[in-house]
Amino acid sequence: MAEKIRCALLSVSDKAHLAELAKALVEQNVKILSTGGSAKALRDAGIPVTDVSEYTGSPEVMDGRVKTLHPRVHGGILARPIESDLNQLAEIGGHPIDLVVVNLYPFEATVAKGSDYATCVENIDIGGPCMVRAAAKNHQRVSIVVDPADYSMVIGSLPAGPTQEQRAKLAAKAFAHTAHYDGMIASWLGTASHSELLTPLKYGCNPQQIPASIGGIGGKPLPFDVLNGKPGYINLLDAINAWQLVKECRDALGVPAAASFKHVSPAGAAVYEPLPDILLEAYEVKGKKLTPASIAYLRARQADPLCSFGDFAALSDPVDVETAEFLKSEVSDGIIAPDYSPEALAILSAKKKGAFIVLKAHPGFEPPLLERRDMGGARFEQRRNDAIIDAKTTLAKLVTTDTALPAGAARDLVLSQICIKYTQSNSVGYALGGQMIGVGAGQQSRVDCVKLAGRKAQTWALRQHPKVLALPFKEGVKRQERINARVAYIEGDFTAPQYEEFKANFSADVPPLTAEDKAAFLKVALTDVCLASDAFFPFRDNIDVAARFGVKYLVHPGGSVQDEPVTAAANEYGMVMAHSGIRLFHH
Repeated sequence: MAEKIRCALLSVSDKAHLAELAKALVEQNVKILSTGGSAKALRDAGIPVTDVSEYTGSPEVMDGRVKTLHPRVHGGILARPIESDLNQLAEIGGHPIDLVVVNLYPFEATVAKGSDYATCVENIDIGGPCMVRAAAKNHQRVSIVVDPADYSMVIGSLPAGPTQEQRAKLAAKAFAHTAHYDGMIASWLGTASHSELLTPLKYGCNPQQIPASIGGIGGKPLPFDVLNGKPGYINLLDAINAWQLVKECRDALGVPAAASFKHVSPAGAAVYEPLPDILLEAYEVKGKKLTPASIAYLRARQADPLCSFGDFAALSDPVDVETAEFLKSEVSDGIIAPDYSPEALAILSAKKKGAFIVLKAHPGFEPPLLERRDMGGARFEQRRNDAIIDAKTTLAKLVTTDTALPAGAARDLVLSQICIKYTQSNSVGYALGGQMIGVGAGQQSRVDCVKLAGRKAQTWALRQHPKVLALPFKEGVKRQERINARVAYIEGDFTAPQYEEFKANFSADVPPLTAEDKAAFLKVALTDVCLASDAFFPFRDNIDVAARFGVKYLVHPGGSVQDEPVTAAANEYGMVMAHSGIRLFHH
């Protein structure tokens, strides 16, 4: 049956269409109770309103924190249509409230704006959820509305008021609303396994994933400080993974290390090794002042400059001016490093109109032994992958006939193992000369990883081809456009519109880069390559494919029933292969 509305309490943060609802109620001689901004908005619209403080006889206190938490309010809402309840309500000076229209403090929007901790806490509604739940509980008599989209239904129900069925539906919606609201707050505050002080983020992986936050573990501070910019969820996933990668490389190899991360996998990683003239030319840094730190990042960024577009950088050593100047010219979101010279910090802080993210890692921080992750209503827990990777531990077991492992190859195998340790699996990585030259991430088939990363390695090598270096670019063609054009020239699979766009970059006709040109050059330029796999090679086809990309040295965990034929294949190609005994899946 319908329940006539005689008194309504309207107290909302979202005031859209509120006046329209209130006017329809007043036309039916409904008494309107309201608070604060809602009461003002209604009065401004010419609607007679009684302040809740006048109804209760108690003023709002504590800057409005306490205004509706009063027996006359909750008694008016919770009173059942029975004589005893109505008599008790009358004894305390109250009367029944038949309609409650409430939506809550904008906690979600406050978090999404990146507000500070205190502001977010202040936007946790208390009185609102209490009224919503009380009205929803008493939906036998009371209509509860939490969504302005339902105002039209209430208006349409007048003068009789919403039916029992409508009140039940409104109540179900109200409980879902408060559950969602409390869930957002619980997520933001974290659980006992997280810091009590979380830093709100704009959103999670996607804009609809709000709220989002980050905090230290067990009440400890975060393992980095934000020196500039406002990092997002994916930025920080990249930063934390990238920092661990470069720190491990620095510890294992003893020289500056760098990484270029995109979507929680490295597009490139490298350690310091002086650049030969051909790479100085291919990387467009000939004649520029370079330092070990800047060379490490230059190598990491140039492994796959298409994928590194918009990357998050990491450096194991303090960032100097030369590194900052190099980063200044690249499309990049941010960097994490143990420190910055004052001049370098000033350069980076001015990048992207002041929005470039600069994080200072705490070098001595040691992550907890256990990692936890909540997903889909389940909590996962595992020991973090603290396996030590170095030449002594992961390259000791050489299983091929040829066991000659030069120092440079050992370095590159260690580098590539550490790189794939932080690459979404399945993954393999090709390395040469102190840098990754091809990373294959996230493929369900391992041989597909080998092919994908191998093609990237070929593209890296062919950027040094004389025809590529001699491309006659017009004046004013930007750096990234030159990079894109060189890769397009190497790949050569243009559509007609793409080819017209490609030609527009040049001041003269461009000779074709033929398959014969590529094969002849790669035969010389892509040799003695190192390859690491995060899990064992299940079949010899991985080795057959790797041989096509100049691979001479390999490392994988071993332990497959196919180890013998895989090793035999490596022997056929004269390769040197190690079994590390350590699987490096990363998800």
